[in-house]
Amino acid sequence: MLQHSRRRLSLLALGLALYSCTHAQETPEDEPADTGTIDGLAPEVLRQQAVKEFGTLPEVMQSAKRTLSDAKIKLGRQLYYDPRLSKNQDLSCNSCHDLEDYGVDRRTGAGKTSPGHRGQHGTRNSPSVYNAARQIAQFWDGRAVDVEEQAKGPIVNPIEMAMKDQNAVVAVIKSIPGYAPLFQAAFSGTNSITYDNLAIAIGAFERKLVSKDRFDKYLAGDLKALTRAEAHGLNVFIRSGCPSCHGGPGIGGNKYEKLGAVMAFNTTDTGRFSVTGKADDRYVFKVPSLRNVAETAPYFHDGSQPTLVAAVRVMAEYQTINGKLSDDDVNAIVAFLETLSGELPADYIAEPPKLPGGASTPAPDPS
Repeated sequence: MLQHSRRRLSLLALGLALYSCTHAQETPEDEPADTGTIDGLAPEVLRQQAVKEFGTLPEVMQSAKRTLSDAKIKLGRQLYYDPRLSKNQDLSCNSCHDLEDYGVDRRTGAGKTSPGHRGQHGTRNSPSVYNAARQIAQFWDGRAVDVEEQAKGPIVNPIEMAMKDQNAVVAVIKSIPGYAPLFQAAFSGTNSITYDNLAIAIGAFERKLVSKDRFDKYLAGDLKALTRAEAHGLNVFIRSGCPSCHGGPGIGGNKYEKLGAVMAFNTTDTGRFSVTGKADDRYVFKVPSLRNVAETAPYFHDGSQPTLVAAVRVMAEYQTINGKLSDDDVNAIVAFLETLSGELPADYIAEPPKLPGGASTPAPDPS
């Protein structure tokens, strides 16, 4: 009996020794990032590097020249969802920037860009509206200085919502019972229904479309918010030079760069050149924010890259002096980028609002 017990204890000791030996040599990738060094860096050292590169995403993307109010936000929410701002009354802002799907439209149909009036496709991919208001400018070429100015464009774009002009939009709004008191509450004066005020209201609503994610918790000091594999991906992202373009709280969105910085990129879109006419701006685009990037395929201004893995490979080859990345490094960066998928503000976008005047007024334009 004693010999049998000793044998059991010996086997148990051997098992514990083997377990300890194995786990001393490797740490599972899904363990929290605070369980040991990351590529030779202490966990807190890596976090401090990340804080320096990215900073903190604000709760509300305030504008220095515009004030927010509950009345403006309420009006902007309704305008954002109202398809009567389109020629055929079948498209709203939410059609291409679906708030329940990370602010984009992945229904690319026959093309790689969002379908507009009568199914037409433009040449550029719809970026996410989440966290957009804090970016340097709006649209891929930066032709709108803020979300308020951006809101004016698609409504009268013949390929997108296709309204004839701004006056036609104002006439539609004035014809819908219920909008007048909403505009008067948001903007003082009897002539409050203007195209400028419409855009300001939509912008006010968009300024609170902020999505926080696990990476924000990590930046705030919670080292357990990332796994070791994700923290390794963060380190690869930093040491590969990605933050030189994709830095700041938006992980991008705060500067312009030439697409094809080290190797010519195959595109006929001249980017910011079409806005400024400056030779140096040829093929220059606003650097996109990488917030929610794993949820917003396809990628690039033209939607040419279908997967995040493909997009990372192309960026490494065409934009960085280090050139191509190994498969391991690409997969590591993708693992980090997946931590940027945020929690959508469920209370703020809970349900599409009940629109003023009912859904049937005015009559759609048959042309």
